[in-house]
Amino acid sequence: MSFNNNPKVILITGTSSGFGLLTSARLAARGFIVYATMRDITQLKPLLNEVFKRRGEVIIRELDVTKPESIKDVVTEIKNRHGSIDVVINNAGFGLGGFFEDLTQEEIRQQMEVNFFGVQNVCRQVIPLMRERKKGTIINISSIAGQCGSPALGAYSASKWALEGFSESLYHELIPFGVHVVLIEPGAYPTKIFSGNARYCEGFDKPNSPYFELSQKLRAFVTKTMANNKKDPEDIAKLIEKVIDTPNPKLRYVSDFSSWMRIVIGRILPASVYTYLFRKVIYGNSKRSV
Repeated sequence: MSFNNNPKVILITGTSSGFGLLTSARLAARGFIVYATMRDITQLKPLLNEVFKRRGEVIIRELDVTKPESIKDVVTEIKNRHGSIDVVINNAGFGLGGFFEDLTQEEIRQQMEVNFFGVQNVCRQVIPLMRERKKGTIINISSIAGQCGSPALGAYSASKWALEGFSESLYHELIPFGVHVVLIEPGAYPTKIFSGNARYCEGFDKPNSPYFELSQKLRAFVTKTMANNKKDPEDIAKLIEKVIDTPNPKLRYVSDFSSWMRIVIGRILPASVYTYLFRKVIYGNSKRSV
């Protein structure tokens, strides 16, 4: 563990796997005081193993972003023990696959409840502490899906577009108080969101769905693409670390060149051309990746 005589206090949600796990372990190895939280505390072993491997230390707490009281308990503990929170990383979330007609209203609401309202729930608890100190950084893990829509990701994209709009407004609201709001926008990385933690709506695999053929082609495309995906999820942890070390971070950080290019191409090409290419890549025989 790196020596740090003035460690920042960092709260991270969704640390049982993926970006949250890697970021917690990386920042702990820097000597920061890391409160790594997760909804299901029984899933802590992978995080502990990674932290041990990097010779760091973390404080693990149970926190469900959809339950304000559980957030308040953790934030109160941090305030009582350390007096402040320097950085909050809102990473908790999940991706829900499903064409709109196959999605139930309850499934869509749950997607929004976690990915969007969950972030707001955390922000409500931590902003007063940061505003009073006139210092702090809120890092919201978004996605390029917050700028580019895709078939069968309408609910997920909606949650991330909402997060984008909220974060941009919050950025302008808090800058006068010395509090920075940052959006990290990853593309597709080979994490559990596409494997063990992948979630599809109840109607995704029903043969009587008018979207059944498309949904199966889409699943096959995602499986093949992820099998060939060589991106390193650690890059997101490194990017978050860079933001934390930056005195005046910018609002948005796109994680990689291919993701940035997709956003740019989607904006400069005529909609008809972009749609044709997009459909060809996903549903056709093209070997190109999105």
